[in-house]
Amino acid sequence: MPIIGPDSKGAQLEGSKDFAKAFMKRNGIPTAAYETFSAETFEQGETFLESISAPYVLKADGLAAGKGVLILNELDEAKAELRNMLLDAKFGEASGKVVIEEFLNGIELSVFVLTDGKNYLLLPEAKDYKRIGISDTGLNTGGMGSISPVPFANTTFMQKIEKQIIQPTIQGLQKENINYKGFIFFGLMKVGDDPYVIEYNCRMGDPEAESVIPRIKNDLLEIFENLTKGTLNEAKLEVDERYAASVMLVSGGYPESYEKGKIIKGVSNLNKCIVYYAGASNDVENNQIKTSGGRVMAITSYGDTMEEALRNAYANVKHIDFEGKYYRNDLGFDLK
Repeated sequence: MPIIGPDSKGAQLEGSKDFAKAFMKRNGIPTAAYETFSAETFEQGETFLESISAPYVLKADGLAAGKGVLILNELDEAKAELRNMLLDAKFGEASGKVVIEEFLNGIELSVFVLTDGKNYLLLPEAKDYKRIGISDTGLNTGGMGSISPVPFANTTFMQKIEKQIIQPTIQGLQKENINYKGFIFFGLMKVGDDPYVIEYNCRMGDPEAESVIPRIKNDLLEIFENLTKGTLNEAKLEVDERYAASVMLVSGGYPESYEKGKIIKGVSNLNKCIVYYAGASNDVENNQIKTSGGRVMAITSYGDTMEEALRNAYANVKHIDFEGKYYRNDLGFDLK
């Protein structure tokens, strides 16, 4: 059965922060300077924190449900959290090792490729918004929305990403005999005019997929067939030139505790948009759609400009109503 996704060795690019950072270092891929520590080297970790400047970035090595990255401004707080992670197993096995890295000051973007292990297809890029609050404040979430394309990702910058990051990654996988087939997500930071890798994922990003995939005109199944046959170089990607903006509607209280079972109204009033149901369920007996999760639904709209795409998405968001409904009303604030 053809599978779109890496084997366990390739999946370490996402599954282990330490593996990913070491892979980048071996293959000359630009990323933040770092060191990895365990319970046995906890005191060296404290010393390393003392040698770098705030803010301090601590990353649990393994997967921690999107909560394993801490950015702290105070040295004492960073030391305390390092203790919590390494000695008190704050994130369980995921923080058996902790990566401490320098803070990169810039603006983020997400870039995606499909690869058959040798060839790759560059997909549309996106800018996502993870924080719950306006102007990227508050707690991290699974994603509050996204925009594609990214205005500052011009041809010159994208060429840098391909040459300095994407191509060395694909070549590194081949050189290290990692049989990788599937998506590679590059979480990037633009520092000045240069791209740096923050993280890899072995899948499409969420909420980026909700604005990226609508811009792909091809039948993805045909591209997947090329990928599994190792003929991805024969596939030609067709991309909609319009902008796509995706806004996530979440339950009141999310990403902390929230109530479920709230009736969702106004779906029949939506116009010219794509609706992704996530934390929602169908109450067949009462013919109602109800909330069943934190991130309830995403609404994606097109526009000839970023501003138009956002206007169209927000116009549809206003038609939807459920008790406690919340959404970020400032998407794109950092792109204007």
